[in-house]
Formats: sequence, structure tokens, C-alpha cells
Amino acid sequence: MKHQALATVEGPAPEARRPYLWPLAIFVVLAIFLGIGLTLDPRLLPSPLIGKPVPQFRLAPVQGRTLGLATEDLRGEVAVVNVFASWCTACRDEHPLWMELAGKRVLPIHGLNYKDQPADAARWLDELGDPYTRTGADRDGRVGIDWGVYGVPETFVVDKRGVIRDKIIGAITRKTVDERLLPLVRRLRAE
Repeated sequence: MKHQALATVEGPAPEARRPYLWPLAIFVVLAIFLGIGLTLDPRLLPSPLIGKPVPQFRLAPVQGRTLGLATEDLRGEVAVVNVFASWCTACRDEHPLWMELAGKRVLPIHGLNYKDQPADAARWLDELGDPYTRTGADRDGRVGIDWGVYGVPETFVVDKRGVIRDKIIGAITRKTVDERLLPLVRRLRAE
């Protein structure tokens, strides 16, 4: 009887299969990072300016206003600087809250008008009301860059020494005002 050799069918060596796994592995890693990123709150982005003095700047007032905004205006009392623009939809959404706070005289609210046309900014404040104690016109956005502005609206809380203590990205809400902004202002005033 002749022995027949058993033919074995072997696949490619394990080393040869590995290149096909790399795209899958890369996809899985990217999917994990994307999934984690989607669960984070973009309002909690850290600012490198927290704990640092307000940048040096001097801005002329918004058209139709008499008081501009400068570094020295942000010393001596706890204050808020709200970065806004007439072309910003979210700014319009938060504006009634700023008007309410201004009406109650809870704290000084200063406006930094970001990359806006002078007539548009003036018209916007005339129509919706002007909650700001001082309003600086940052027409070219340079001061906003110094402040680390990502977009509008953004709000900064500045302590009595002129140090930035918090940054709120996006439109403020009633919850933001009650649970974050006002408690911080009270704490800073007590310091």
C-alpha cells in the first residue's frame, strides 16, 4: 500500500496577516478617542489665562458709547467681561440674562465687542439694551486673541486684583449664572 502524503493547506504565515489588522486597530483607537471626546463638555475647556493678570489692552468705546475698556478698568472690584458681537446668535440668546443682572446691579458687566462693524454693534445695543458699564470695540480681534477667545460669546470673571479667575465658553444660561457665575463672584468679593 502506498502511503499518500497528506496535503496540508496552510494559510499565510501569521506575520503576513498582521498588515490587515493595522487599519482595524487604528480605527478602534480613533473610535475610542472620539467617543471620549463626545462626552466632554466644551464649556469646560481650560484657559491658559486662568490665574493670570488681564492682558494689557486699551479699546475705544463702541460707537455711541462714552466709556471704552482697558486693563486698568478691571482692577479694584470683581467684574465680568462678556465677549459679544451683533452677528452672534448665541449672544442674542444670553443677552436678556445680562440685562437682568445689570438691572439688579449685581456686578459690573463690561463688554468686549468682537470683530464687529461699529454701526452694527451700536444698533444691536440700542435695540436690545446695553447692560455694560464699559464697552470696548475690538474691531480687528487682536485683543480677543490676547484674551484667548475661541469664539463668541465668552465670559471672563476678573477678581479685584485684575486676575482672570474663570472663563465661560458659550452663552450663559440661568443655571450657569446661579450655579457658577454668582457663587464665584460672591466668593471673590469675600476674599
